[in-house]
Amino acid sequence: MDPLHARYPFLAAARESVREADIGLVAVVAGDERHPAVERGVERVRRALVDGTVRSDPDDERRWATRAELLSYPVARVLVSLVDAPGAVEKYASAEADTAYERFTDDFENPDDGLKSTADTAVSLRALLAEFDLSGAVRETVSGDGYRIAVGRYLALSSNLDGERWTLATRQLADGTVKVSETELRELLREAVRQRVAAGLPTDVPDEIRAGLTDEVAELQETFSEIDVSQDIDVLAPDCFPPCVASLVERAQDGENLDDHAEFALVAFLTSANADTDELLALCGVDSDTRATALRYRANRVGDESGAQYAPPSCETMAAYDECPVADEEDPTTDGRCETVSHPLSYYEDALDAAESAGD
Repeated sequence: MDPLHARYPFLAAARESVREADIGLVAVVAGDERHPAVERGVERVRRALVDGTVRSDPDDERRWATRAELLSYPVARVLVSLVDAPGAVEKYASAEADTAYERFTDDFENPDDGLKSTADTAVSLRALLAEFDLSGAVRETVSGDGYRIAVGRYLALSSNLDGERWTLATRQLADGTVKVSETELRELLREAVRQRVAAGLPTDVPDEIRAGLTDEVAELQETFSEIDVSQDIDVLAPDCFPPCVASLVERAQDGENLDDHAEFALVAFLTSANADTDELLALCGVDSDTRATALRYRANRVGDESGAQYAPPSCETMAAYDECPVADEEDPTTDGRCETVSHPLSYYEDALDAAESAGD
């Protein structure tokens, strides 16, 4: 199996590779021992819904084989179809798209950086445009300062992207095309990936496959069990942040490059705490346009008009990722409120109530 397909399992060629290998999902999920593809599929879904990425856990010493990595994608699609979690499909598709965006951006800028085993593991802009039938719809501008994309394709890809900058009223239209920057073209490609991943989900799962994944679904359900916190917080008060969030804010403002799960936890919490984009960027210590663009996209995907689409990780999850100062065995932080709650948002709500009562 091709390592490129393992990195980009949504490609048509990747699906064909799985089909030609004649590997049935029943055989993968019904064995006496858990198949590596199932193990990776569980991780893929868990990390998508908890951390906003489908990359393998950086703290896991295992290195997934190409076969297991590629097969984990159809397994993950089945699992996310079976898991009863709010917005599971949307979260999963966004996480797949975010991870693909990180990878193809790196591939475009470093097509052969000396670290990959062969150049064939990288995807080119030309290949990705062809993959989504955009070759004839996108062309580089004569001046070389961006691209022009057919207006119909632009609208199909930008309609779900937030922000006034994506409206046609703010765009240069000429001869049925819309001008976009190189960065914006990549963002549109990310949306093309998200739409493809989301297509057909949730899928109908045959009883035999459903039965073979009973334990895995139960495992994921436990991870995604609903938290008992409200979603109507309308006050941003950093002094009331729980120790874990206060620590992440301090580290981000000190210029530390937070791991995926840490950044996801911080952005999800701040979105739930009603931080607007400028407040979020300031609290995350953002000092570059590229970083700001990435965080704005993550914030838009994490939140929606009704509150946080993604709940921040629970106290248990934060501790498991070594992001809980109170649970730090070497230098624990003492905080009595942490002993009474199981989620950072519960802590925040209690702290806000206490602050309000003290001010009465």
